[in-house]
Amino acid sequence: MKSDLFASEHLAEAAMVPGMTLQNAKSVKYAVNGEMHARQGSMVAFRGNLQFEHKSQGLGGLLKRAVTGEGLALMAVRGQGEAWFAHEAQNCFIVEIEQGDSLTVNGRNVLCFDATLHYEIKTVKGAGMTGGGLFNSLFTGYGKLALMCEGTPIVIPVTPEAPVFVDTDAVVGWSAQLQTSLHRSQSFGSMMRGGSGEAVQLRLDGNGFVVVRPSEATPQKAAN
Repeated sequence: MKSDLFASEHLAEAAMVPGMTLQNAKSVKYAVNGEMHARQGSMVAFRGNLQFEHKSQGLGGLLKRAVTGEGLALMAVRGQGEAWFAHEAQNCFIVEIEQGDSLTVNGRNVLCFDATLHYEIKTVKGAGMTGGGLFNSLFTGYGKLALMCEGTPIVIPVTPEAPVFVDTDAVVGWSAQLQTSLHRSQSFGSMMRGGSGEAVQLRLDGNGFVVVRPSEATPQKAAN
């Protein structure tokens, strides 16, 4: 049988070492030798001896999710084999977190991660009661984290001389050491006349980076 479908860039080669790699721009391949964690329902294929089980986040994690709406339902993948993960054909990116690093991420942008990473729902300091900007998922420890983004993300450096302002419906994540606060970018008079659609942003100060997607999350997308 002949087809461009069978070109080498589409074929899944056997993994040489355990861990996470990009299969292509829309999916992540994970060679499992023990345990890893992933978004529930994100597995699209696997081979080998693997079990997929609900990943408990403890009573505290469940209560935070219930109150905040932030976070994501996780599964633990255990055994030996290879699994492929994807979600709604979103673009995938791998971030390697080293010991001492910390990254805060919107839960809707998390695809899968190494079991060596610690995951916790944290309050975004100074963010007030804005939709999507009050609670985020904090990753610490060491290992690889696969993020997904609808479209090609924009990575913006943050420096003390140049704070960055981001829409909370578009932000993917940022360096956890950055200071956060709310910024109002339109006058009360403008709001009374119908507004600009850009009333409040999240302000980031310090040294680091912020990742934003080239679209704002709709209520339906934010819930997935």
